[in-house]
Amino acid sequence: MKSVDEELLKEFTPEQVAKLNEIINKYKNKPGGLIPVLEEAQVALEYLPLPVQKKIAEGLNLPLSRVYGVVTFYSFFCMTPRGKHTVRVCLGTACYVRGGKAIHETIQKQFGIEDGETTADRLFTLETVRCLGACGLGPVVVVDEDVHGRVKPGKVKEILSQYT
Repeated sequence: MKSVDEELLKEFTPEQVAKLNEIINKYKNKPGGLIPVLEEAQVALEYLPLPVQKKIAEGLNLPLSRVYGVVTFYSFFCMTPRGKHTVRVCLGTACYVRGGKAIHETIQKQFGIEDGETTADRLFTLETVRCLGACGLGPVVVVDEDVHGRVKPGKVKEILSQYT
């Protein structure tokens, strides 16, 4: 059976693993240290796969189930790599009836990813949202902080090419 450090080195550099150890040691004996460790680890590593969670559980002397429970409960934490850009497609009622579903499907086909997934090149992560509060502009696509309104499926490629 492989050690946690061997598993970590498959996905992360030795420098990143050292940074994770530094973060864990900083909070090792502090009550309530789990969430700060997870926050700092996610900033340093960009995501929290199971080997990272195991290392944190061992370092803080906590059951893995507790660490996993916190990671999966809070939407801020993610267990898979995220893209450089987050593409959010509104599927709230106004956007949906104006073609939001077709836009979502166009992005899925163009990049070969499902909702919540990241492209292989880690450029885009696709998310759906239920309302962005821009119903008059529907259908709406938000890339990072940029709002694109009245989007048509034929314009998706043009919009996303701005971020490559």
